[in-house]
Amino acid sequence: MDNILKFINTDIFLLVLSLLVIIFIIITIILMAMLNKTKKHYKNFIKKLGNGTNIEEDLETFMHKVDRVEKQNLEIVEYCKNLDKDLEGCIQKIGIVRYNAFKDTGSDLSFALALLDENNNGVVLNGIYSREMSNIYAKPVEQGKSTYTVSEEEKMAIEKAVNSKNIYKVK
Repeated sequence: MDNILKFINTDIFLLVLSLLVIIFIIITIILMAMLNKTKKHYKNFIKKLGNGTNIEEDLETFMHKVDRVEKQNLEIVEYCKNLDKDLEGCIQKIGIVRYNAFKDTGSDLSFALALLDENNNGVVLNGIYSREMSNIYAKPVEQGKSTYTVSEEEKMAIEKAVNSKNIYKVK
């Protein structure tokens, strides 16, 4: 009798265990079917959001374009910085003074013209007009001053240039 009870107990245990395995397999199959259905529903939903195209692909393309634009922006900023550096040595400040060099000429036909860069380096030109001739003289300017003797008109032209707004500087 004990043997029979042992056999029944072993068979019942195996039977219950087999039933549980079968139930788990059925649950797994049901879950896989639900997952596939959810995937199809998600794909359809994404296509509807993208007006017939896959919005995921559109988002990936968009992100690629954004990355490319960011890279181009960095290149443009670097290029602008280089331009600013190059502009430092270009003529950016101008000062001009017209004057009458000789009392016998009727109007202010003579001039002093200062052409300076960002650091107030450049040249001052002095054009002297008379009835018989016209002469132009050039003197170097460094940091707003010339090592040569300058006339009052040249000084005024240099001051005007030094104090003028730097209209070409891009920041």
